[in-house]
Amino acid sequence: MSERESMPYDVVIVGAGPAGLSAAIRLKQLAGEAGAELSVCVLEKGSEVGAHILSGAVVDPKGLDELIPDWRDQGCPLAACPVTENHHWVLTRNGKSSFPEFMTPPFMHNKGTYTGSLGNLCRWLAGKAEELGVEIFPGFAAAEILFNDDGSVKGVATGDMGVARDGTHKPDYQPGLELHAKYTFFAEGARGHLTKQLIRDFDLAKDSQPQVYGIGIKELWDIDPAKHKPGRVIHTQGWPLDDDTQGGSFLYHQADGQVALGFVVWLDYANPWLSPFHELQRWKHHPAIAEILEGGKRVSYGARAISDGGWQSVPKLVAPGAALVGDAAGFLNVPRIKGSHTAVKSGMMAAEAAFAAVQAGRSADELTAYPQAYEASWVYSELKGVRNVVPLVKKFGGTWGTVFAGMAMWSEVLGLRWPFTMQHKPDYKYMHRAANAKPIDYPKPDGKLSFDKLSSVFLSNTNHEEDQPIHLTLKDPEIPIHVNLPLYAEPAQRYCPAGVYEVIGEGDDARFQINAQNCVHCKTCDIKDPSQNITWVVPEGGGGPNYPNM
Repeated sequence: MSERESMPYDVVIVGAGPAGLSAAIRLKQLAGEAGAELSVCVLEKGSEVGAHILSGAVVDPKGLDELIPDWRDQGCPLAACPVTENHHWVLTRNGKSSFPEFMTPPFMHNKGTYTGSLGNLCRWLAGKAEELGVEIFPGFAAAEILFNDDGSVKGVATGDMGVARDGTHKPDYQPGLELHAKYTFFAEGARGHLTKQLIRDFDLAKDSQPQVYGIGIKELWDIDPAKHKPGRVIHTQGWPLDDDTQGGSFLYHQADGQVALGFVVWLDYANPWLSPFHELQRWKHHPAIAEILEGGKRVSYGARAISDGGWQSVPKLVAPGAALVGDAAGFLNVPRIKGSHTAVKSGMMAAEAAFAAVQAGRSADELTAYPQAYEASWVYSELKGVRNVVPLVKKFGGTWGTVFAGMAMWSEVLGLRWPFTMQHKPDYKYMHRAANAKPIDYPKPDGKLSFDKLSSVFLSNTNHEEDQPIHLTLKDPEIPIHVNLPLYAEPAQRYCPAGVYEVIGEGDDARFQINAQNCVHCKTCDIKDPSQNITWVVPEGGGGPNYPNM
């Protein structure tokens, strides 16, 4: 067996999203101010920075203003499209009503925000990080956590390359690389593979609520220039979801004649016949949406899980030698549908704690200054003020839940703090038996507004080396056919937005097929499988989607 080479750093960061890149930049800023040497490395499993980044996105620049105050003057692509209009529509099958903005709390108004590609923002941040001396390695997937003899985190190892599906080594085999660090930051985003392990190994969630999720499915469209209004932001709720199934949609008029649109379904939905992908496709046929899209062309597609648990689901942020930053910890503000600003700030706070520790000669201990900074920060107060919104909507449904959530937000804004925090339970526990649920008859795609899964995945530029171990692992290969199929009509066929899972044949001939090469790394299967039988692990580095402008 080939021995792995190792490389030492002061700080290793897993994931080149907003949190990881902001942490890297802040570390180097602090080192520069102090005249100190500090080695920082960022690993990114995508083929390039931004390849796996997917978000709406309307960005509150609050975190960016703190990190790089003159970002607007430095060619940042986000500056191209400030938000100019903010609309919230409540849809019925053929109609809509506009929710008056004055009835929503001020933080919902999107004043001073920008809309654009979060992937392009990350590419720009990566350039700034490299200018400061950060080493960024795209195409290298962190596949394993390394530990010191005392149990503290020592760093991570990248996955081996050139391993065949049967586990044998191909001619181009290369062993993974070990990256050793005084401190390792996990910035993998929602439901990160290593983050899950870290939380489990160090029991970081023992004092927090379970994390809950949504799946966001997104498309980019080039639309008729006459219909394009740069900076126009639209959110909708209601149709096509029923009152017991929560989620909503967005349609953002961005730069260069494009709109970003998408649909989010909270993964606590009960009906196993529901398909989030097909909910997006039929939503586009609503008259108010179709009017905008008709004559346009779909140019990109993708999907990603979203951490919805909020304040009460944030785990302990540190373990010996490690820290969780960004959506790995779950800092999304759900009613605002924003998490990049909190991700940036969390990366900065972790960086400040780690820099002070390294300067003091410490390593592999708990960065207690980071959670202390979080609890004193605007991130903490922002999330705490909306902590009951998601549980209220889950408990009381789309109509009354929205009313009660609005009351909760306004009361917190006015200083009338609610004396309790509502709880979550894991999303997979909500699913009903198929026999007790109503099948949903989704219309066939028309190829103009609505499309099938495989043509959609094609637009995500997803690619995996086919002869490699399947990265969607089953704890028990019998469960899909012998448990999930009879009880839940095997919902993986429908909750996966990329056509990864299929049941081939019927009766005694039925078998479960995993088309792993289609996987867009959304992590929904890892979250929603009712038997908790599917575990997502990283494939070879560079595999997966390659999102442009997403």
